[in-house]
Amino acid sequence: MKYFDSHAHYYDDRFGVECEEGVDNLIGTLLEKEVSCIINIGTSPETSRAAIAQAKKFANMYTAVGIHPSDSRFITDIDSALSDIEALILDKSSKCVCLGEIGLDYHYPDTDKERQAVFFREQMKLADRLSIPVCIHDREAHGDLMEIIREFPSVRGVLHSFSGSPEMAAELVTLGYMISFSGTLTFTNARKPREVAATVPPDRMLIETDCPYLAPHPLRGTLNHSGNLKYTCATLAGILGISEEECARLTENNARRFFGL
Repeated sequence: MKYFDSHAHYYDDRFGVECEEGVDNLIGTLLEKEVSCIINIGTSPETSRAAIAQAKKFANMYTAVGIHPSDSRFITDIDSALSDIEALILDKSSKCVCLGEIGLDYHYPDTDKERQAVFFREQMKLADRLSIPVCIHDREAHGDLMEIIREFPSVRGVLHSFSGSPEMAAELVTLGYMISFSGTLTFTNARKPREVAATVPPDRMLIETDCPYLAPHPLRGTLNHSGNLKYTCATLAGILGISEEECARLTENNARRFFGL
């Protein structure tokens, strides 16, 4: 039984500091033994290039490239940054299967919401023009995020590490989106994600790590990696009333269909 990790950040500095065997050795071992495929997700032009460089080393690692809402504050020339992202998507050697990670993040009080909205809309326009799916980040911004998503009815995507309500998930499913569950589904206080998982159609579910972040229970606070998908898969399987093997196969088939793999 192997798992498909639909959202990871293996270029993150934490792997360089906390991964004793080296990140390339870790990825290679995981893909050989526990994981069928990994999508390495960029958050800026620079990290997107780093994600691509890693993915080129492994047959079963692919990429998403984009500008995360929190990274947008460091970018002074939006046109140049968007041109960089478009060039990476169009480069056939980039192994890019998705535009992301994009979206809105209102967690911090000094957030420039208007600036984030500009980056989000411009990247949704790009996804629409290039007919590529999107990976969307949503943190404490549900209402504004949905308003922008509704502006682009032709764009399809995935809400990663979903944190919204069952009603929000139902609308996203109607709009053609996937819902992805991370290690937060396993947390002992994860009432809302479990409610959502009980209502989303099985063919719209993905699983992810968001590694090195969001390590599942009982590993919270540790360096997360794709091998820990088994905890999320086991929790989701319990909610769906199916075996872990069936859940792993279901979410892999969904991911391969969504990413065109």
